[in-house]
Amino acid sequence: MANRFVLNTVSYHGKGAIKEIPGEITRRGYKKVFVCSDPDLVKFGVTSKVTDELDAAGIAWSLYSEIKPNPTIKNVQDGVEAFKAAEADCIVTIGGGSSMDTAKAIGIIIENPEFADVRSLEGVAPTKNHAVFTIAVPTTAGTAAEVTINYVITDPEKVRKFVCVDTNDIPEVAVVDPDMMASMPAGLTAATGMDALTHAIEGYTTKGAWELSDMFHFKAIELISKNLRDSVAEAKSGVPASGREGMALGQYIAGMGFSNVGLGIVHSMAHGLSALYDTPHGVACAILLPVGLEYNKSVAGERYRAVGKAMGVMGIDEMNDVEAADATIAAVKQLSADVGIPANLHGILKEEDIQFLAESAFADACRPGNPRDTSVEEIVELYKSQL
Repeated sequence: MANRFVLNTVSYHGKGAIKEIPGEITRRGYKKVFVCSDPDLVKFGVTSKVTDELDAAGIAWSLYSEIKPNPTIKNVQDGVEAFKAAEADCIVTIGGGSSMDTAKAIGIIIENPEFADVRSLEGVAPTKNHAVFTIAVPTTAGTAAEVTINYVITDPEKVRKFVCVDTNDIPEVAVVDPDMMASMPAGLTAATGMDALTHAIEGYTTKGAWELSDMFHFKAIELISKNLRDSVAEAKSGVPASGREGMALGQYIAGMGFSNVGLGIVHSMAHGLSALYDTPHGVACAILLPVGLEYNKSVAGERYRAVGKAMGVMGIDEMNDVEAADATIAAVKQLSADVGIPANLHGILKEEDIQFLAESAFADACRPGNPRDTSVEEIVELYKSQL
C-alpha cells in the first residue's frame, strides 16, 4: 500500500512573512480577495496587518467575519453567499482554526456546488475540484489548519462536530508569521500550544504513522516542549522572547505530519466537549491527552520513549519500557500544569451527557486512527474517569 503525503504548494515562515502575500496573489493574476477572519481579530487590528499589505499593493478585498469560535454550518453557508456577492476570485484567511476551517469549507463549496449541503462534506467527501485558491495566515500556534487536509464544522441542530477530510481543501499557500500570533493572551497560547502537542503525540502513535510522519512529529514534540512555557510567559509579561517563533514552527510541523496519518480518541473525545459545552478545543485536548496516553499504553507504549526523549525527559534511555512510558505521561501532565491547563474535566463534564459524548466520539472521524481499538463502552469509562 502506498503512503500519501499532501502539503502546501508554498509556505513562508518567519517574522514579516505576511509581506509575501500580495506577490503570491498578483503573480497568479487574482483581482479580488475574500478575506475570511473572526470578529475579535478585526476588532483588535490583527486582520488589518494583512489587509494593509493588500491596500499598499492596490489589491481589492472584501471582509467576511461572521464566524463563531466553533464555526457552524450557517457560518459556512453565509460565507458562501458572501463570497459570491463580493465577486471575489481568491481567499485570504486570517485566524485560528475557526477562520481557516470556515474558509476551507467555503472554498470547497464554491468550486464544488454539488456539496452545498455542508453536512455532505463530512468524512472523506468525493469532491472533484480543488478549493478556491487560498492563502492561510494563522494567528494561533496550535491548529495547523493552514497545512492540513482537515476541517471541523459544528452542527448545532445535532449538537456535534463533524470532521471533513479532503485533499482538495488544503490552502495552496501558508504564511506562518509569528508576529501575527503576538496578540494571543496567555490562556489561548497555552490551549492552542497543547492542541499542537496533542497533534504531534497522537500523530506519532496513530495506526497510520510511518517514517516520514515520524520525522515531523518527533521534531514538533521537541519544539513545542522547548518553547511553550516561554511562549505563555511572553504572553503574560508582554516581553518579547523566542517562544512564539518556536511554537509557530512547531505547530506547523505537527500539522505536516498528522494531516497525513490521522489522530486518535483524544481528538474524538475533545470534539464532543467543544460541541456540547463550547469548551476550547485545546483545553479539552490537553486535559484528555494523558487519559488517552494511559489508555493506549498497552498497545503503543513502546513509542512513548521517543516522545519522552523529544520532551527532554532526563534518564529515559536507562528506564525500562514501563518506566519510560510513565515518565513520558508525567512530563505531559507537568507541561500542561505549568501552562495553566486544568487537570481534569471537573466543572465541565456532566455525567448525564457521557453516553451521548461517548457515542459521538466513537462515530468521530479521528477515532479509527487510534492505536488501540476501542468501543463506546470503553470511551464511557474514560469520560467517567474525569468526573
